[in-house]
Amino acid sequence: MTARRGARAPALAVIVGWAWLATGAAQAQPPADGLPTVVVTGSRRQGDGFQLPHAYGSVAAEELREAGPLVNLSEALVRVPGLTVANRHNYAQDLQISSRGFGARAGFGVRGLRLYADGIPASMPDGQGQVGHFDLASAERVEVLRGPFSALYGPNSGGVIAVHTAAVRAPQAEAAADAGRFGLRQLRAGLGVPLGGNAEHGAPGWVRLSASRFETDGFRPHSQAQRDLLQARLGWASGLDRWTVTLSHHRQEADDPLGLTPAQFAQDPRQTAAQAGEFDTRKAVEQQQAGLAWRRQLRLGPWREAALTSYAGTRQVRQYLAIPPGPQAHPAHGGGVVDFERRYGGLDARLTGAWDRAVLVAGAAVEVQHDDRRGYENHVDGPSGRRFGTQGALRREEINRARSRDVYAQLDWTLAPAWTLTAGLRTGEVELSSSDRYLANGDDSGRSRFRYANPALSLRWEASPSLAWHIAAGRGFESPTLNEIAYRPDGRTGFNEDLDPQRSRQIELGAKWRGERLSWDGAVFWIGTDDEIAVASNTGGRSSFRNIGRTRRYGAEWSGAWRPSPRWQWRWALTWLHATYADDFLACAGTPCSAPSVPVGSGGRIAGTQRAQAWAQVAWRPSALPGTWALEWRAASRTAVDDRNSVFAPGYGIWAARWTHRIPLGEGRDLEWLARVDNLADRSYVGSVIVNEGNGRYFEPGAPRAALVGLRLRQRW
Repeated sequence: MTARRGARAPALAVIVGWAWLATGAAQAQPPADGLPTVVVTGSRRQGDGFQLPHAYGSVAAEELREAGPLVNLSEALVRVPGLTVANRHNYAQDLQISSRGFGARAGFGVRGLRLYADGIPASMPDGQGQVGHFDLASAERVEVLRGPFSALYGPNSGGVIAVHTAAVRAPQAEAAADAGRFGLRQLRAGLGVPLGGNAEHGAPGWVRLSASRFETDGFRPHSQAQRDLLQARLGWASGLDRWTVTLSHHRQEADDPLGLTPAQFAQDPRQTAAQAGEFDTRKAVEQQQAGLAWRRQLRLGPWREAALTSYAGTRQVRQYLAIPPGPQAHPAHGGGVVDFERRYGGLDARLTGAWDRAVLVAGAAVEVQHDDRRGYENHVDGPSGRRFGTQGALRREEINRARSRDVYAQLDWTLAPAWTLTAGLRTGEVELSSSDRYLANGDDSGRSRFRYANPALSLRWEASPSLAWHIAAGRGFESPTLNEIAYRPDGRTGFNEDLDPQRSRQIELGAKWRGERLSWDGAVFWIGTDDEIAVASNTGGRSSFRNIGRTRRYGAEWSGAWRPSPRWQWRWALTWLHATYADDFLACAGTPCSAPSVPVGSGGRIAGTQRAQAWAQVAWRPSALPGTWALEWRAASRTAVDDRNSVFAPGYGIWAARWTHRIPLGEGRDLEWLARVDNLADRSYVGSVIVNEGNGRYFEPGAPRAALVGLRLRQRW
């Protein structure tokens, strides 16, 4: 059995990694203006991804601003093939994000992908992550890595999404406002100042401050939300050393309109589930985070740079769920109010060496997560009767911990002018534990450890200055989350020690073309996964999980841009994904479920995945009219909502139009306008799904036709 209670940590590997003074999942040299970043941006082959030996996508700051109010990644990442970023239009839940099917089964939060904000992980050691604190308004770019090399970023890395903020090279200030349908309103402000002169010519430091306030009434009853973001970044250089400090604050409150059953969606897709009002379902989040990065240029033979990054943060969450008193009466039930305070942090170290034809990066990292978790009944009884949506009696209290420790190395070796070999290895362990303090229903304490080793290998051939091919292969590892391993399916107390992690094998063949007017990236891939994790039982308010065997994913991705003339541009992103179960298994028919009883044959679609996705855009800058005009189209085929494939969310295709215009005002000042209309035809469609929702409320409606107007004023000195 892979999970072993009390297993020893790979202490020797960690010591060796620290001896190498390394950090980051196969990171190479990061840009001089910020925290160490992932290999996508840190590579010496940084740019448009042409020289990278794997599937890669990037969204620049201008594209982010054109796509919407800079609130959700789903606005712009639709242009990256192989990636699904579905907007739930429910700010009480995170976006639904998956890469080549990894992460598709997540019912809440983001799992199966590695998330970064300015080099600091937004994914926890157990694989869960969140993106609500990403400051897209200050982002210089968002980068996406897919394929075998994503496994080098750590456990639970089916893909990588990294947001990066630019350094300050000249004094600048910005003020912006957005207004749109359904009460959307947002104010943003930013300030950047070099410290000691022009940073481009050797200023010792710089500081960037940003703040935003977002509010919406939502297009469904009981879907109001508001979000505050604050961020400060300070950079300083002295001699061979560079320091960067990042501070951020995120606060969000949102009502939860819940999902709809297929019948409810057919009746009225803009309605809200009755339980949302009855139980006043809602969620409040507050997160603070700090990061410190130190880099030093070395002159020790081939060793060029040493770096150390540390970060720490807290996250408080309180969520009121729509669970009736009846199920909560079960002795094992954890209640209808989730309340936890999380403390997390990490330490990365790295050493980079360069020779005539090779670059070596070696490193080690430690990440920790400590959750003080409580559960309460969501009702109280008083003289006037029972009142819902209020914290009641305590039903759960425990300390959950997760920790990952690993070492890694990546070598880029130029075999010949046109041939490059890249090899990497990441090995380590994930430890999950719980200390139960609410013993009225038994002791659910436990501990499990999982070890892994993920190698990756690629060969790149630059057939011409415009055309490059690559072939890559590797292994991946995805551990159970703390929620998935918390309970045993047989009803006994303690961790589910029989639950093993998922392990995958990936092969990718890709090509990239860069021409004067036409550029494109394409890839085909095959992924085999063993020990896929699925629901084993759901009874008494407790969900338990099990391994159901093998799954298979294969598909193709193609994205590109064509500029037939200086005034016209076409862009597109196409994805085809075949994601199915390869073994027969039993699934739950609904909730409660004491044991799976419904046969599911091999060949069924993996829940949460679509067979095809498409996005296309045509942009035009007419000589007789101001600004840039664009028409966008996005489409997705139907989505399986549960393991049994009993229900599918129908496919859809929707149109959007936008206009952008920048007006120079002189003296370094300019004014930028954005006008968008999304879902032009006002089509009713399912924007995302809640996978394996026990009450059948699978569908989360997409937004109706909505207009947005944005105004941004910038000043540079």
